[in-house]
Amino acid sequence: MIPDFYNKELELPIKSKVVTQPYIDFLCKKFKLSHNGPHGFQHWMRVLINGRLIARVNGSDIKVIEHFALIHDVMRSGESSDRNHGARAAIFATELWGKWIDLTEAQLELLKEACKKHSLGQITHNMTIQTCWDADRLDLGRIGIRPNPKLLGTSVARKPEFINDAYFRSKQSFVSTNFVEL
Repeated sequence: MIPDFYNKELELPIKSKVVTQPYIDFLCKKFKLSHNGPHGFQHWMRVLINGRLIARVNGSDIKVIEHFALIHDVMRSGESSDRNHGARAAIFATELWGKWIDLTEAQLELLKEACKKHSLGQITHNMTIQTCWDADRLDLGRIGIRPNPKLLGTSVARKPEFINDAYFRSKQSFVSTNFVEL
Protein backbone atom coordinates (compact mmCIF):
# COMPACT_ATOMS: atom_id res chain seq x y z
CA MET A 1 0.00 0.00 0.00
CA ILE A 2 1.24 3.48 -0.92
CA PRO A 3 1.20 6.00 1.96
CA ASP A 4 -0.86 9.18 1.34
CA PHE A 5 2.18 11.46 1.31
CA TYR A 6 3.49 9.66 -1.80
CA ASN A 7 0.54 10.88 -3.83
CA LYS A 8 1.72 14.48 -3.50
CA GLU A 9 4.13 16.21 -5.82
CA LEU A 10 7.67 16.68 -4.56
CA GLU A 11 9.13 20.00 -3.55
CA LEU A 12 12.51 20.84 -5.01
CA PRO A 13 15.51 20.37 -2.76
CA ILE A 14 16.92 23.38 -0.95
CA LYS A 15 19.63 25.38 -2.71
CA SER A 16 23.21 25.09 -1.52
CA LYS A 17 26.61 26.49 -2.46
CA VAL A 18 26.63 23.91 -5.27
CA VAL A 19 22.94 23.80 -6.18
CA THR A 20 22.16 27.29 -7.47
CA GLN A 21 19.62 28.49 -10.01
CA PRO A 22 22.31 29.82 -12.43
CA TYR A 23 24.16 26.45 -12.34
CA ILE A 24 20.93 24.52 -12.94
CA ASP A 25 20.00 26.87 -15.79
CA PHE A 26 23.44 26.40 -17.36
CA LEU A 27 23.20 22.60 -17.14
CA CYS A 28 19.65 22.55 -18.47
CA LYS A 29 20.81 24.47 -21.55
CA LYS A 30 23.62 21.94 -22.10
CA PHE A 31 21.25 18.96 -21.80
CA LYS A 32 20.01 17.92 -25.26
CA LEU A 33 17.23 15.53 -24.22
CA SER A 34 13.81 16.13 -22.66
CA HIS A 35 14.01 17.63 -19.19
CA ASN A 36 10.96 15.53 -18.32
CA GLY A 37 12.53 12.35 -19.73
CA PRO A 38 14.03 9.54 -17.66
CA HIS A 39 17.46 11.21 -17.46
CA GLY A 40 16.39 14.85 -17.22
CA PHE A 41 15.94 17.51 -14.57
CA GLN A 42 13.39 15.55 -12.53
CA HIS A 43 15.86 12.64 -12.26
CA TRP A 44 18.75 14.94 -11.29
CA MET A 45 16.71 16.36 -8.43
CA ARG A 46 15.67 12.96 -7.08
CA VAL A 47 19.31 11.79 -7.24
CA LEU A 48 20.21 14.94 -5.31
CA ILE A 49 17.63 14.11 -2.63
CA ASN A 50 18.81 10.50 -2.41
CA GLY A 51 22.46 11.54 -2.21
CA ARG A 52 21.83 14.09 0.51
CA LEU A 53 19.86 11.58 2.58
CA ILE A 54 22.60 8.94 2.31
CA ALA A 55 25.42 11.44 2.99
CA ARG A 56 23.63 12.67 6.09
CA VAL A 57 24.09 9.16 7.51
CA ASN A 58 27.52 8.15 6.19
CA GLY A 59 29.30 11.52 6.11
CA SER A 60 30.27 11.39 2.43
CA ASP A 61 31.51 14.51 0.63
CA ILE A 62 28.28 16.41 -0.04
CA LYS A 63 29.83 18.81 -2.56
CA VAL A 64 30.95 15.91 -4.77
CA ILE A 65 27.56 14.23 -4.39
CA GLU A 66 25.65 17.38 -5.31
CA HIS A 67 27.76 17.98 -8.43
CA PHE A 68 27.34 14.33 -9.39
CA ALA A 69 23.56 14.52 -9.08
CA LEU A 70 23.48 17.49 -11.43
CA ILE A 71 25.95 16.45 -14.13
CA HIS A 72 26.09 12.63 -14.28
CA ASP A 73 23.55 12.41 -17.14
CA VAL A 74 23.90 15.89 -18.69
CA MET A 75 26.05 14.63 -21.56
CA ARG A 76 23.71 11.82 -22.65
CA SER A 77 23.04 11.66 -26.37
CA GLY A 78 20.00 9.40 -26.04
CA GLU A 79 17.61 8.00 -23.46
CA SER A 80 18.41 4.36 -24.20
CA SER A 81 21.85 2.81 -24.26
CA ASP A 82 24.62 5.42 -24.27
CA ARG A 83 27.72 3.65 -23.00
CA ASN A 84 29.98 6.71 -23.07
CA HIS A 85 27.79 9.30 -21.38
CA GLY A 86 29.53 8.82 -18.02
CA ALA A 87 32.96 9.35 -19.57
CA ARG A 88 31.67 12.46 -21.35
CA ALA A 89 30.25 13.72 -18.03
CA ALA A 90 33.69 13.24 -16.43
CA ILE A 91 35.33 15.28 -19.20
CA PHE A 92 32.60 17.89 -18.84
CA ALA A 93 33.31 18.09 -15.08
CA THR A 94 36.96 18.85 -15.87
CA GLU A 95 35.86 21.60 -18.27
CA LEU A 96 33.63 23.12 -15.55
CA TRP A 97 36.31 22.94 -12.86
CA GLY A 98 37.23 26.41 -11.66
CA LYS A 99 34.14 27.87 -13.35
CA TRP A 100 31.00 26.18 -12.07
CA ILE A 101 32.73 23.46 -10.09
CA ASP A 102 34.63 24.61 -7.00
CA LEU A 103 36.29 21.42 -5.75
CA THR A 104 39.81 20.44 -4.78
CA GLU A 105 41.71 18.32 -7.25
CA ALA A 106 41.07 15.23 -5.08
CA GLN A 107 37.33 15.98 -4.98
CA LEU A 108 37.29 16.48 -8.75
CA GLU A 109 38.89 13.06 -9.22
CA LEU A 110 36.14 11.49 -7.07
CA LEU A 111 33.48 13.26 -9.12
CA LYS A 112 35.03 12.14 -12.40
CA GLU A 113 35.29 8.52 -11.21
CA ALA A 114 31.70 8.56 -10.00
CA CYS A 115 30.50 9.94 -13.34
CA LYS A 116 32.59 7.56 -15.48
CA LYS A 117 31.35 4.37 -13.86
CA HIS A 118 27.91 5.26 -12.51
CA SER A 119 26.00 3.02 -14.91
CA LEU A 120 28.22 -0.07 -14.67
CA GLY A 121 26.58 -1.62 -11.61
CA GLN A 122 29.79 -1.74 -9.61
CA ILE A 123 30.41 -1.46 -5.87
CA THR A 124 33.36 0.49 -4.43
CA HIS A 125 34.85 1.00 -0.98
CA ASN A 126 34.96 4.75 -1.48
CA MET A 127 31.85 5.98 0.34
CA THR A 128 31.54 9.25 -1.60
CA ILE A 129 31.60 7.49 -4.97
CA GLN A 130 29.30 4.74 -3.70
CA THR A 131 26.87 7.32 -2.35
CA CYS A 132 26.73 8.90 -5.81
CA TRP A 133 26.05 5.54 -7.45
CA ASP A 134 23.45 4.51 -4.86
CA ALA A 135 21.67 7.86 -5.17
CA ASP A 136 21.33 7.26 -8.91
CA ARG A 137 20.35 3.58 -8.61
CA LEU A 138 17.67 4.40 -6.06
CA ASP A 139 15.84 6.37 -8.76
CA LEU A 140 15.34 3.39 -11.09
CA GLY A 141 11.63 3.30 -10.31
CA ARG A 142 11.22 6.08 -12.88
CA ILE A 143 11.80 3.42 -15.55
CA GLY A 144 9.88 0.67 -13.79
CA ILE A 145 12.80 -1.05 -12.05
CA ARG A 146 12.83 -1.64 -8.31
CA PRO A 147 16.37 -1.04 -6.93
CA ASN A 148 18.25 -4.25 -6.13
CA PRO A 149 19.84 -4.08 -2.65
CA LYS A 150 22.71 -6.29 -3.91
CA LEU A 151 23.71 -3.44 -6.25
CA LEU A 152 23.65 -0.83 -3.47
CA GLY A 153 26.88 -0.39 -1.56
CA THR A 154 25.95 1.84 1.36
CA SER A 155 24.26 0.32 4.38
CA VAL A 156 21.57 3.00 4.54
CA ALA A 157 20.65 2.58 0.85
CA ARG A 158 20.19 -1.18 1.33
CA LYS A 159 17.59 -0.75 4.07
CA PRO A 160 14.18 -1.92 2.79
CA GLU A 161 12.40 1.19 4.08
CA PHE A 162 14.96 3.47 2.40
CA ILE A 163 14.56 1.58 -0.89
CA ASN A 164 10.76 1.81 -0.60
CA ASP A 165 10.86 5.55 0.07
CA ALA A 166 13.22 6.14 -2.88
CA TYR A 167 11.15 3.88 -5.13
CA PHE A 168 7.95 5.81 -4.46
CA ARG A 169 9.80 9.13 -4.76
CA SER A 170 11.15 7.99 -8.15
CA LYS A 171 7.62 7.98 -9.52
CA GLN A 172 6.86 11.53 -8.39
CA SER A 173 7.30 14.88 -10.12
CA PHE A 174 8.26 18.22 -8.67
CA VAL A 175 5.77 21.01 -7.94
CA SER A 176 7.85 23.67 -9.70
CA THR A 177 11.33 24.43 -10.95
CA ASN A 178 11.92 27.28 -8.50
CA PHE A 179 14.35 26.51 -5.72
CA VAL A 180 13.81 27.25 -2.05
CA GLU A 181 16.25 29.66 -0.41
CA LEU A 182 18.22 28.48 2.63
